[in-house]
Amino acid sequence: MKDGQLVGVVITGRPVSRYLDDGLTLEVNRLCTDGTRNACSFLYGAAARVAKAMGYHKIITYILDTEDGTSLRAAGWSCAGLAGGKEWTGRRKPAEPLYPAQMKYRYEKNLDGKEP
Repeated sequence: MKDGQLVGVVITGRPVSRYLDDGLTLEVNRLCTDGTRNACSFLYGAAARVAKAMGYHKIITYILDTEDGTSLRAAGWSCAGLAGGKEWTGRRKPAEPLYPAQMKYRYEKNLDGKEP
């Protein structure tokens, strides 16, 4: 909220990757703002603080390889490197593409005070 107006939202949940769904990791699934300055960094930081208060040890998210990750780094997150493929595979693959076929970077923040 800025001056009483909603400027952004963040949605978190269990990690989409079953390999990362350990009960101690939370994933930012969606983040959206109206472009208000520093709103993304604020929301990433707020999501991490709430995750820590709820007992999670790590929070993660993914961005396209064409994005620079400035908001994540400003909120204290670090890049864990390239992650996954360009699109879904197997039985869960949607009939039509739902997003650009691009590589992603995984960003994470350890919440238990330990470095990655």
